[in-house]
Amino acid sequence: MNPNKALWEKGDFTRIAGSMRESGEALVNALGITPGLKVLDLGCGDGTTAVPAAKLGAEVLGVDIARNLIEAGNKRARAEGITNLTFQEGDATNLQELNNKTFDLAISIFGAMFAPKPFDVAKEMARVTKSGGRVVMGNWIPNDPTLVAQILKISAAYSPPLPEGFISPMTWGIESHVIDRFTGAGVSQERISFARDTYLFNYPGTPSSFVDAFRRYYGPTMNAFDAAEKNGRAADLQKELETLFESQNKSPNKEATSIPATYLRVTVFV
Repeated sequence: MNPNKALWEKGDFTRIAGSMRESGEALVNALGITPGLKVLDLGCGDGTTAVPAAKLGAEVLGVDIARNLIEAGNKRARAEGITNLTFQEGDATNLQELNNKTFDLAISIFGAMFAPKPFDVAKEMARVTKSGGRVVMGNWIPNDPTLVAQILKISAAYSPPLPEGFISPMTWGIESHVIDRFTGAGVSQERISFARDTYLFNYPGTPSSFVDAFRRYYGPTMNAFDAAEKNGRAADLQKELETLFESQNKSPNKEATSIPATYLRVTVFV
């Protein structure tokens, strides 16, 4: 199986996505989406940004490599009576089922950054976007002191060495790398812009219970714990993550968790 597909079909990312809904909706509301706009959400999960885009009247296609997340997204759309939203399985590095210049807006919020072959990802996102359209990405930033970058950094210290040639998804959070990838896809550099923004994780439980959710349902953290358990270090990993989550929790309610995380927002005018 494709290792990236196996990673995101492991566990149940919908359990983490539930903590991301409010920020997903706020981000989408800021994109100027109007009824009838054709939107691609790449690496869409179960629709954290696809659902609010459809509710604004856009014609939305959500594409994700994980079949369980596509099934969950279609189930959400049916449950909410949303008919202008479809989810289908696909690979961000090769969107062969999608025609050139189809979408007014291609978005990928913490999705396509995890696909291998980043230059292929940029080419595909640019290819399927109409001339005059936009690509918008949200990407975590390497070595950033906030939540997700630190989760991935801590987890990496407990995980086996990465295969030769592996390109870290966190390189999508470095402006010069993003520029190289989209200029390689034929976009001029002056049409690429960046902003730092904040995504809020709101979880209805304590920070330690939120760590447990990542341990049980989030593929990269699950893999880190699998490796740590083999080395007798699972308790150390648990403690490090609990310390991180507790130190970054901004909720005034001790029984709830609210943690901001900084990300790089990329806008590309195709």
